[in-house]
Amino acid sequence: MKTIGLIGGMSWKSTLEYYRIINEKVKEKLGGLHSAKCLLYSVDFAEIEELQHQGKWPEATQTMIDAARRVENGGADFLLICTNTMHKMADEVAVNSSIPLLHIADATAAAIKSERMKKIGLLGTKFTMEQDFYQGRLINKHGLQVLIPSSADREIVHKVIYNELCLGKTIKQSRTEYTRIMQEMVDEGAEGIILGCTEIGLLVKNENSPVPLFDTTVIHARAAVDFALSE
Repeated sequence: MKTIGLIGGMSWKSTLEYYRIINEKVKEKLGGLHSAKCLLYSVDFAEIEELQHQGKWPEATQTMIDAARRVENGGADFLLICTNTMHKMADEVAVNSSIPLLHIADATAAAIKSERMKKIGLLGTKFTMEQDFYQGRLINKHGLQVLIPSSADREIVHKVIYNELCLGKTIKQSRTEYTRIMQEMVDEGAEGIILGCTEIGLLVKNENSPVPLFDTTVIHARAAVDFALSE
């Protein structure tokens, strides 16, 4: 079994889910008392959030490179960034590390294509929904068509993530808003919806959507186990 390296804390609420899912998946595959071999470096999310919203991406990138080196030096065999937004600097992190990086968008695209879907809705932070690093990868590398909410609805999605979900709050009214937003993307032709922030799965489930949801936390964590147990 390979040792999984995790850069977490963005937020710790979703990192907790990564740890749970990874260990449950190893137990499912190997049985008995088996659990995952993993190393976690968890950042202070307040520092990361400030850099994000001030547009200080070079500083954020250096923070992620430093975290990756700490995980690598600890003995990890490969690396996961346990957040969608900070995959903005995934290429820079990969270049500055000698161990493989398992990209969350690649794992998600594989799950979508396994269901023979082509047109997909995307929810996430405004950075993830609006910038090219994420949906551009889905479009250009994986040939998917990506829909995002309107500008006003992107603001709602973003604020719920930072002001509620990252603080451990799941509010019924916000679930209702997310359900409405997802339905509007379905009306535009979305065959499924990417929960492209690792906290969104804490708020909405498949029963809240008329089409399948692709929870990136679950997909990424399970892909990590498959890679850890591969030859």
